[in-house]
Amino acid sequence: MTQLVNCDQVLVCQYIDILSRSDFIVESLSRFPAWLAEININAPTEDEYLAYQRWLDELIMRIQSEEQLLAVLRQFRRKILLRINWSQIANTSTTEQTLVQLSTLAEVLIITARDWLYKLSCQEWGTPYSHQGIEQALVILGMGKLGGGELNFSSDIDLIFAYPEHGVTKGERRELDNSIFFTRLGQRLIKALEHITQDGFVYRVDMRLRPLGDGGPLVLSFASMEDYYQEQGRDWERYAMVKAKVLGDQNSPYAKELYQMLKPFVYRRYIDFSVLQSLRNMKGMIEREVRRRGLHNNIKLGAGGIREIEFIVQVFQLIRGGRVPALQTRSLLAALRAIEHEKLLTIDDVDKLHHNYLFLRRCENLLQGINDEQTQTLPEDTTDQQRLALGMGFDDWHDFQHALAERMLSTRVIFNELIGIDDHQGEQANYDQQFDELWATDLAHSDIGHVLPQLNAEQSQQLYQLIVQFRDGISKRTIGVRGRDILDQLMPRVFALACGDDNRITILSRTLQLLVNIVSRTTYLELLVEYPNALKQLIRLCAASPMISEQLMRYPLLLDELIDFNSLYKTVPMDSYKSELYQYLLRIESDDEEALIEALRQFKQMQLLHIAASDIAHILPTMKVSDHLTYLAEAMLDFVVQIAWNQMVSRYGKPDYLAEDEQKGLLVVGYGKLGGIELGYGSDLDLVFLYDCPANSMTTGQKVIDSRQFYLRLVQRIIHLFSIRTNSGILYEVDVRLRPQGDAGLLACSIDAFADYQNNDAWTWEHQALVRARVVYGEPLLQARFNQIRHQILMQPRDKVSLKQDVREMREKMRSHLGSHEKTQFNIKVDSGGIGDIEFISQYLVLNYAHQEPKMTTWSDNVRILELAKKYHIMPDDEAEKLTQIYINMRNEIHRLSLQQLSSKVDGQLFQTERQYVRHSWQQWLIN
Repeated sequence: MTQLVNCDQVLVCQYIDILSRSDFIVESLSRFPAWLAEININAPTEDEYLAYQRWLDELIMRIQSEEQLLAVLRQFRRKILLRINWSQIANTSTTEQTLVQLSTLAEVLIITARDWLYKLSCQEWGTPYSHQGIEQALVILGMGKLGGGELNFSSDIDLIFAYPEHGVTKGERRELDNSIFFTRLGQRLIKALEHITQDGFVYRVDMRLRPLGDGGPLVLSFASMEDYYQEQGRDWERYAMVKAKVLGDQNSPYAKELYQMLKPFVYRRYIDFSVLQSLRNMKGMIEREVRRRGLHNNIKLGAGGIREIEFIVQVFQLIRGGRVPALQTRSLLAALRAIEHEKLLTIDDVDKLHHNYLFLRRCENLLQGINDEQTQTLPEDTTDQQRLALGMGFDDWHDFQHALAERMLSTRVIFNELIGIDDHQGEQANYDQQFDELWATDLAHSDIGHVLPQLNAEQSQQLYQLIVQFRDGISKRTIGVRGRDILDQLMPRVFALACGDDNRITILSRTLQLLVNIVSRTTYLELLVEYPNALKQLIRLCAASPMISEQLMRYPLLLDELIDFNSLYKTVPMDSYKSELYQYLLRIESDDEEALIEALRQFKQMQLLHIAASDIAHILPTMKVSDHLTYLAEAMLDFVVQIAWNQMVSRYGKPDYLAEDEQKGLLVVGYGKLGGIELGYGSDLDLVFLYDCPANSMTTGQKVIDSRQFYLRLVQRIIHLFSIRTNSGILYEVDVRLRPQGDAGLLACSIDAFADYQNNDAWTWEHQALVRARVVYGEPLLQARFNQIRHQILMQPRDKVSLKQDVREMREKMRSHLGSHEKTQFNIKVDSGGIGDIEFISQYLVLNYAHQEPKMTTWSDNVRILELAKKYHIMPDDEAEKLTQIYINMRNEIHRLSLQQLSSKVDGQLFQTERQYVRHSWQQWLIN
């Protein structure tokens, strides 16, 4: 204990048993030696949390500055955590009392900091009032374990900020809107809590549980919160709100009002069994995350861990809480008592869950108390193992592990009976054991015929070569003993499934190539053995599409998506991609850019797999596939813009002309396939970036730059985030060449400059491109301005002869550069009579007739443009319908070819009739 040379050595010897259990205690006492003498005189007690507020108030009274506030908060946290840790090691507090102490400490620190900073902010910016003249307050919802009064030792804290009513500040020369005041106060409070100083930090603050997460306002009014949860609230947000607690005075009018407002969202009046599948899905996500991150021995997320006990309890709260008031509690242990009283679980099961939960929570707190680290993974260091075992009342690590395993297994059994995956999922599928011969180490060519006598000589030789090459491939990979055992179980099942198909050689070629890539990762091999459905779907997808098999090969984490047969072929509702992405990203620290970028790409790959699976199963028609791919891309764009914006604002502040915090003044316009809602699997994104910024605007940060330069750098950052390559590839290729003046122009320009360019300098082909343009990101007022500009440009009267010539010349350029130039082939996209001709006809119809029929500018996609041409009697009904059908049929074929990783060039004999019809239309509209 050399670190404690400044402490009373008699006391060090007296308390050596406790001191040896925690590096955090030793490190704290080395910095504040007097604390050891204090503990000796005034030992920690189980109910001293009742004095935390008084103790902190005495310290707060002496401070004069924000800097002093930060120091007092951090030192107070350290001192009280030391006392709590001391008490739990010495067994002078029960686990339940420890949880109350930790939660009370956090609440006291947060509320004290809020109140002090509120007074300071009122002095600087005025006091916020409602329009009725009532002073307003920052109301803080503590979520998760903080809200439930069950905080762990080194936990971060999940918060949501709100204020009661809109209004303005009074008392200073310049009025501030309440939303701005409370946003600034919230930012100030977060900094006070998580900013790292020489005294460390108070708590890591996570604000992502608020409505719309990082993309939403930091603080919302009560009315805005109510609207959000009524109209957009999702199941996982109900789950989170079960634990929500208004920090501070529970009897304040604002606390009562907020509870009353949230109650109908959380607790339904009817018995709500729909929550079961939602919780099952959430648990599945957690298990996949555990596998992906290689989390072993995790007492929180592992099977039978803390999270499963929480899920079990909250199932009953969410299903029956509306009918059983006793279940409407934030405390897990109180909810367990209500579950027992209502006979929803047996007394024995409730007793197991109660004791298992307290066992795991004590284990978690002791584990984190060793070095004040947020971890739930059992230690590998032998010293820490012994510390933990002794703290849990065991003589050695082995006995502790055995007891822990028994408890977690008993929890897992209860969990599976209630909401777990069906048992049959975990059973190994039966298969024809003759296929064991194909995996024999001494396999000979003649053995193939014994197992599969229906194969001819060429097929038999091909299969033999595939197996030999596969064995040679895996011999060059690092595979442990466990991996080889799993592979020996897996391969006969692969052969049995693949060889039952007439296309067995192709299927095995794709499947074996994938397995070579993942053979070193035993976890994925185990998944395919343990979940027969996952293996069946793998074979099915490999059979259907080389694009999908290559995707699975490049990103094996997608194998997790194959476990649930029903969800594999289920796509996200088109209007829910943004909220699903937000939920997926909740697991990532908001300031971890590398992890966020990787997670974005993982989410995209997962959704592409679901869309492609639904595509090959004919659940989605081609038009709907493109819709899903387009909405997925827009969700990605939304979040990438938010990440880039946050980074730029943290560096430069935001442009000073923006009045509202949620404003960005940025508009992103999608062109081409994105604009036309016709994205394919490999499509890039054609984007144009516009901003609404006065010439004299500057940014508000410490490093001030011209706001126009801010937007240029913002766009550069957005493009970088899209194109940076990670283990999961790039997000999208971004093409910005359709911006005003193309490659010679700035990456972003003002919306006024865009309008001027389109009116005075744009070529006809740029107006054709504008037909396909659509806002994909931006505030409603900016969207309306762009739509007005687009409408005004497209409906300008044009000389028909010149227009036809310009359109024809552009079409000929495309054909000469991109066409097949071979009579035996037909490029569906580019050659005469193909999709390109139909697209150009649609664009011509808009440019030539919009001045007569202004609503021709309404849509950006070809199908609906042809519908409008028919509706306004510009094109005969039968021609519009025929061109639409040809267009759809050709798109279907291009789509099918892309799934097979083939180009859009097909045999020249295909589509002969359709091509002739398109050529006739081309002649009628653009030549005659």
